[in-house]
Amino acid sequence: MVDAITANTGHKPAQVSAASGYCSEANIQAMEHRDIDAFIATGRQKHGEAAPDGGKASTTPKTEEMRKRLRDGGFDSPYRLRKQTVEPAFGQIKHARSFRQFLMRGFKKVTAEWAMPCTVHNILKLAGAAA
Repeated sequence: MVDAITANTGHKPAQVSAASGYCSEANIQAMEHRDIDAFIATGRQKHGEAAPDGGKASTTPKTEEMRKRLRDGGFDSPYRLRKQTVEPAFGQIKHARSFRQFLMRGFKKVTAEWAMPCTVHNILKLAGAAA
């Protein structure tokens, strides 16, 4: 994904935040090799609960370092921004709009299908702000 960002923009990102599904020894090492400041979740955390000590990610030296880095960052951690920007929109579309799966196949069709709930979500947000 980072290589695609670099290819599309012509610039390497200075910092990356990623969900727990991307937490692996190889991915953490790849970010270090590319000299990118990475914040990768090491497990799932429910809203309002303390971060888990374990998680889906295997316990390797790099994942332990990442777990400590996220925990030590606390409220100043750049990973917290992910919960403020990307995650709420996905969660609201998935939960409030009941969008759980794509019905179409193929990149163009899925892109068009994804645009529909996103448009509805944005219109409803704008309508709520105007009221």
